[in-house]
Amino acid sequence: MSSLPAQQQGLMSYSNHSSPSSFILTGIPGLEDAQFWIAFPFCTVYFMAVLGNITLLLVIRIDLSLHLPMFYFLSMLAAIDLVLTTSTMPKLLSIFWFHSHEINFEGCVAQMFFIHSFSMVESGVLLTMAFDRYLAICKPLRYSTILTGPTIAKLGLTAAVRGIAIATPATCMVANLSYCGPRVIHHSYCEHMSVVKLACGDTRPNSIYGITVATVVVGSDSILIAVSYMLILREVVGLSSREARLKSFGTCSSHIGVILLFYTPGLFSFYTQRWGRSIPVHVHILMADLYLLVPPMLNPLIYGMRTKAIRERVLSMLWQKGNKPTPSLMPGGKE
Repeated sequence: MSSLPAQQQGLMSYSNHSSPSSFILTGIPGLEDAQFWIAFPFCTVYFMAVLGNITLLLVIRIDLSLHLPMFYFLSMLAAIDLVLTTSTMPKLLSIFWFHSHEINFEGCVAQMFFIHSFSMVESGVLLTMAFDRYLAICKPLRYSTILTGPTIAKLGLTAAVRGIAIATPATCMVANLSYCGPRVIHHSYCEHMSVVKLACGDTRPNSIYGITVATVVVGSDSILIAVSYMLILREVVGLSSREARLKSFGTCSSHIGVILLFYTPGLFSFYTQRWGRSIPVHVHILMADLYLLVPPMLNPLIYGMRTKAIRERVLSMLWQKGNKPTPSLMPGGKE
């Protein structure tokens, strides 16, 4: 870890420069000595997230019986999670294992754009998935007529355009700020306000914009998702079959759990960055890291493997692979 202070001192010696060539990411402040070991569970979860989401995409792509609205939305979620984890985890692991703390300015801005834009896109997709479940359970007779192919494409495109449109102004404002003094970001990745804190001059527009987006957009999405599941649960309570009620409650509770895991750490990290001075920095950074790591790992399990059609398809593929005949036992083969 001895390379970090030297790098910090070198970057701190520059001042009154409006365009920094690079920043230094510290990782998890206060846990520098433990970062090497923390990287192992992080790497394991990252591997599981990548494997799970790629598997989900391949299964839905191959199996024509899964070409349905719910699975199209799952595909969108899996693709977004791959982008979110891959835009942060490789650099984070290189910091923890190889002390590669430096990141160039353009790379930092690009990473920030991908993190915040695709987080907004994921929020929009989670909202469309809640709408999908509401229609499937509460309006089953109208489900196929409402969620047609063009409608699904429009919902996905709307979520993508909204996320990019929200993140672009924040990214442009950060790129146009003047930076002077220390270039050390006390974070594991280039989070918006962590970068803004290094700027000189008036940064109030950045803070106001960030707070407004987090409160209005994420708040409205989470409220609409909550309303959707409340309506679903009300419908489920009226089911005559006890088994159907228990199954529906189990599905809804797991979905709600994943949604809470997505929104809670994200909002916690966002607001503590501004007002959580009493919260230890390492707790804040760990929560921010887990926000980009745990939901992408759990989404394929909760939304995918708990879905009977996907689970059966994955198990059948594994069974066929495990029982594939060897060449010597195939017709015409020689023992």
